[in-house]
Amino acid sequence: MITIETLCRSVVGLDRSAVEQWIENAWLHAEGTPGNYLFREIDVARVRLIHELHSELAIGDDVLPMVLSLLDQLYETRRRYSLLCIALNQALPEETKLKVLTALEGLRSARPVAAGHHSPSSTEDHAE
Repeated sequence: MITIETLCRSVVGLDRSAVEQWIENAWLHAEGTPGNYLFREIDVARVRLIHELHSELAIGDDVLPMVLSLLDQLYETRRRYSLLCIALNQALPEETKLKVLTALEGLRSARPVAAGHHSPSSTEDHAE
């Protein structure tokens, strides 16, 4: 764990008051109390992300909570997907794994269908 002073020195252009505001806004979690915050590696990564969103992408404080929420959802989905892959790899017999991989390849090579539209194999009559 590192202190807020070490954190601010390690990120170019990072301001202590900004970090404290991010903690107050609940965009960032830190252990300790005001003035004595400690940060884990994952907290440091989030500080870098927030700083980059603010400074390089010019995302304002009004939009940042939504962006962070969407990124959190994406990261959680990726984590769950990874766990699912591990579980399937451990639980499925090799033959089933090959069938799943073959089916996935077929889906990847298929043309995506836009939302609300039917695939060419649809039984609906498209004649006008």
